[in-house]
Amino acid sequence: MLSSTILAVTEGSGFSLLVPAVPDLIWGTVAFLIVALAIYKFAWPSFIAMLDERAEKIEHGIKAAEIARVEIDAERADLADQIRDAHRDAEQIREKATANAKAIVADAQEQARFDADQILDIAHRRIAADTDAARRTLRSDVGALATDLAARIVGEALTDSELAQRVTDRFLDELEVSTISAHQEA
Repeated sequence: MLSSTILAVTEGSGFSLLVPAVPDLIWGTVAFLIVALAIYKFAWPSFIAMLDERAEKIEHGIKAAEIARVEIDAERADLADQIRDAHRDAEQIREKATANAKAIVADAQEQARFDADQILDIAHRRIAADTDAARRTLRSDVGALATDLAARIVGEALTDSELAQRVTDRFLDELEVSTISAHQEA
């Protein structure tokens, strides 16, 4: 029953839900204009100031980021140069170390050759001295044996030492010549 009463009231009074009454429309428009004017007068400048401040901060941030990017690029280039220099220095150090090692090895080899040559020279001299000493000893021993043998064969002792020495030397020279010719024939 209530719904039929509301429907009856709305049909007779000319009231419409979609179109407001003229006084409501005027008062609504005036209220809207007052609120819009208050917002435009008080809130809009601070809102614009806040947006401008934010835009300025963003621009400063972009400029700072650009400056930082340029600095970082410069530092990267500098670090790349330093790394190249370090690699170049390391390569030079390796080359110097290799050259020094080769020089040390060459010096050690030269010193070893020199020492070996000295040892060989000393050994040759010692062998020559020992050979000469052995020859002299052998010659005197063989001479004494030859003289003793000759005395036994002849039956008399050789008393003349110079004669015994000459005979012994001639015998040893002939023996040496026959030994050398025997070695050459073989």
